Amino acid sequence: MPVHDVHVAVIYYSSTGTIAELARLIADAAEHAGADVRLRRAAELAPQTAIDANPAWAANAAATADILEATHEDMLWADAVILGTPTRFGNVSSQLKQYFDTLGGLWQQGRLADKVYSGFTASATRHGGQESTLLALYQTVHHFGGILIAPGYTDPAKYTDGNPYGTSHVGGPDTPLDDDARTAARIQAERVVKFTKAIKHGLSPTS
Repeated sequence: MPVHDVHVAVIYYSSTGTIAELARLIADAAEHAGADVRLRRAAELAPQTAIDANPAWAANAAATADILEATHEDMLWADAVILGTPTRFGNVSSQLKQYFDTLGGLWQQGRLADKVYSGFTASATRHGGQESTLLALYQTVHHFGGILIAPGYTDPAKYTDGNPYGTSHVGGPDTPLDDDARTAARIQAERVVKFTKAIKHGLSPTS
């Protein structure tokens, strides 16, 4: 079996950079675990005036301008998709949701089914909607017919970060990712790759 034998797409939206940093960590960990990885960002919907009015938002937009925007082809290429979004009133960001809403044709053809999916998030405050955001994100996965791989409490470190639904972080651009979030990102990426390999190579062509 080749070293990089599964395809993982990390598709995210980030305004001020926290989710972008988590996405990079997860992409790196997935690649280290033996996956071929694409890092992609959802297209921005906010007006430039709103972005320019927030220095952190403008800085992140400039810093991630070289990351390709997610397309339908990225979903078709992927065996697993790890999705990242900040909380927006306890829900998925409009930018990532808009990307989902363009996938109706692929969904109707059944081409989003039987892939592994997982999610990560961040909020500015503790209890700021992280769990509800991930649960809302996973509703889409169920409609796709996807195979949801959440981290659960499968590693002792998960009892420290305390989120079995997915990697999460509390804080904005002035609050760097802590060791708990970094460890959670690695655990989640490794678990996704592990089960994507098992599903991809464990199913016979007639299954």
